Amino acid sequence: MEFDLVVRNGTVVTASDAVRCDIGVSGEKIVALAESLPRGRTDIDAAGKIVMPGGIDSHCHIDQRSSMGITTADDFYSGGISAACGGITTLIPFAAQHRGESLVAAVEAAHRRAEGKAFVDYSFHMIVSDPSPQVLEEELPALVRSGHTSLKIYLTYDALRLSDRQALQVLEAARRAAALVMVHAEHHDGIAWLTERLLAEGKTAPRYHALARPPAVEREAVERAVFLSGLAGTAIMVVHVSGAEALEPIRRAREQGLHIFAETCPQYLVLTADSMDLPGFEGAKFMCSPPLRDKADQDALWHGLAGGFIQVWSSDHAPYRYDDPQGKKLFGDNAPFHKIPNGLPGLETSLPILFSEGVNRGRISLQDFAALSAANAARIYGLYPKKGTIAAGSDADIAIWDPELAVTITHFMLHDRMDYSPYEGMRVRGWPVITIARGAVIQERGKISGVPGRGKFLPRGGGEFR
Repeated sequence: MEFDLVVRNGTVVTASDAVRCDIGVSGEKIVALAESLPRGRTDIDAAGKIVMPGGIDSHCHIDQRSSMGITTADDFYSGGISAACGGITTLIPFAAQHRGESLVAAVEAAHRRAEGKAFVDYSFHMIVSDPSPQVLEEELPALVRSGHTSLKIYLTYDALRLSDRQALQVLEAARRAAALVMVHAEHHDGIAWLTERLLAEGKTAPRYHALARPPAVEREAVERAVFLSGLAGTAIMVVHVSGAEALEPIRRAREQGLHIFAETCPQYLVLTADSMDLPGFEGAKFMCSPPLRDKADQDALWHGLAGGFIQVWSSDHAPYRYDDPQGKKLFGDNAPFHKIPNGLPGLETSLPILFSEGVNRGRISLQDFAALSAANAARIYGLYPKKGTIAAGSDADIAIWDPELAVTITHFMLHDRMDYSPYEGMRVRGWPVITIARGAVIQERGKISGVPGRGKFLPRGGGEFR
């Protein structure tokens, strides 16, 4: 058999195995794994390299209009290029419903934004902010049947939050449709009360963002989300878990056998709230919600990743430019913290940070990395085994990593449309030097191959909720 592509001599790693073997690709699929394969039309020698499944970033905001009315800086082309340069071959951003809007219309609009631009394969989570009877009884089931099998709800933000009763209605509708519900868990009234107190005391700088959203407001909302999930009998994913207090109720729930999943993000593992304690407006570059925590919270999250209580690693890439009136400076460069758009960029740097700080520091294994970066998201969100693994019959989505390549992260080396990186100057060891998507090399040492629109929409089936 003649192969279109052979990746040879590398250490092939999946969530369950690590073995030295060759990978044979025909068309867009992996068709053979063997100790030695004949030459293909294209051969890649991966000797000394780690060959991983292409990453899946299952939480990123691409060409999305926020509740503040501004749109994230990256579209499906620039975001896809940035993803590819970071070893990611699949994105799952959001189709956000705004109040008064049809959920179907929101999903259709998201598809139009991706059409002709997507550089890597993609799917969509739905954001439900207006759970009317028509949305829950007609639109949501139809959208799930068409392959949009996950949705997100918020327990905070004025324009997005649902009451507990509304959340239960969404959870029940999701259970009936066999969809997974993602939850942004923070206590809305607690945040509002603390914010009012801080503003009254003249404490308006970005660093006070963390004081307005202390760990307790996240812990309470996670506990409530777990309770609501159990009441409705619906699996949930608690997104961007930031520290020990939020992780504890998740750990307890999983030990009790409840279908509660958790996700965390690179900013919570390598940055702290001290990053916001900068002169002037500079701290706005590090504002996200939940906010950055401290070193003890980082340690707890690493234990959660290694112990299996956190299943998914995502960037939560929310690219709002810093020096931009349609970004962080929407309300000026002296805006109080509660008027500053929340979110950090990090699509391209997400997996290198996990590899460097996790694998190369001995906190997680290579198999853990493959699970956290690809396999778990593929299983939970209904893409496995098409995506998320290296196996015969799977899409030929492959990232070839140089485990010893040292890189100092700078904004200028990255491929997104941002004007800063929160990881500026951070030195990492381990970087994806080649990215292959559906059998085509789309990135080699930062050189891009491929055209806008090469990425395909991925309708998804039901995930594995266990």
